[in-house]
Amino acid sequence: MAFAMKTVLNSFAVIAAVGLLLSIASHLAALRGTQGPLGNFTPMLHIGIFVVWIPTVLVANRFTKNVPRKDLWKVMLRGCPDWMKYMTYAFFGYAIVNFLFFITVAPKGGGSFSMSPQVVRGFSGHWMAFYCAALAVLYSAARLWDEEREHYCPNGHMVQTFAKFCDQCGLSVTEPGSKMHFNR
Repeated sequence: MAFAMKTVLNSFAVIAAVGLLLSIASHLAALRGTQGPLGNFTPMLHIGIFVVWIPTVLVANRFTKNVPRKDLWKVMLRGCPDWMKYMTYAFFGYAIVNFLFFITVAPKGGGSFSMSPQVVRGFSGHWMAFYCAALAVLYSAARLWDEEREHYCPNGHMVQTFAKFCDQCGLSVTEPGSKMHFNR
């Protein structure tokens, strides 16, 4: 079962990586004022985000159960190399800056399936951010799938993933000699 799930997660991570590469290529082409690699099918990158984000949200919910909101990204990306985490944060930062620029120069009108380079530039910042985040979360989940367990203090109380002390009894869960208990 774990091998099958890792295969599914890795498959969606590959799709996210392809989406990220196509988003980057589309963005670079838009910066040059030319059409990207998908041509008139560039809007398909919108649909691709849903393909990778449905499994991303499902595994993120599984891995962040009982995790404080401030620690969500730390927990979701804990199986990634540092460069992948920083790349994800950088793409989200760039998406914000790119969008702020886009709203100042956005063309009026629209409604057609084909997209001008200006419009592609506006959307591609978000495509890069979301495909990159999906890639990182799915990659992390695939690496950690076997290790993901519920954590308990020595007295059997469930504790959060990064907890150092049990909220109920105060026992240390990371103290040398203390045994952290895991259940599947």
